[in-house]
Amino acid sequence: MAFGADELRVLRRALAHALHPTPLPEEDVQDCLRLADAVDEAVDEAGRLRAFLLADLARYRDALPGSLSGYLELLQDALAAGYDPRPEDLAALRALRGGPVAAALLERCQVIAERSVRARLAGRAAPVAPAPRGRLLALPGGRAASGEPARPKAPTGPGKPARPAAPGRPDAPARPAPKPSEVFPPRRRPAPAPPPPPGERAAS
Repeated sequence: MAFGADELRVLRRALAHALHPTPLPEEDVQDCLRLADAVDEAVDEAGRLRAFLLADLARYRDALPGSLSGYLELLQDALAAGYDPRPEDLAALRALRGGPVAAALLERCQVIAERSVRARLAGRAAPVAPAPRGRLLALPGGRAASGEPARPKAPTGPGKPARPAAPGRPDAPARPAPKPSEVFPPRRRPAPAPPPPPGERAAS
């Protein structure tokens, strides 16, 4: 992608504004918006041209060996545009390596393919083994803190279905619902004051 002289001036003003923010005139804002639209259009056009090139390359490859000259030319253009050769391209070039152009392209494609494989292997993170699942422990302040043994699970008879455990806690015993008197204990009335001794009562 190449910029013209006017586009470079707009780009320079935009970079200067990014480094030192200042109020921009309306004309500069419109120039920046037009440049952004032009860049987006150029990127879209480059993507369409790349898709057409790869489609033509696949058609010429399928028509080998009759399309030898056109396939080699298209492959060179694709490699110049950053194309990673596929296994089909390597197989076709191996079958055509009797010619000097095909042999040179085969060597070039092998170097690019090996470099691409090494880059993918280097960027791929090693698989991390899942950490061992820790056992669920009792929270402090409950039966474990007071030293009181846990309540055994009540046996279930044939006519009484077992209560399903809570999700994520397969071995957790069923906790009984607290009574209202345990949650809100009744308020105790204050005890009446004792009567005064007989001597104090006569003096008063």
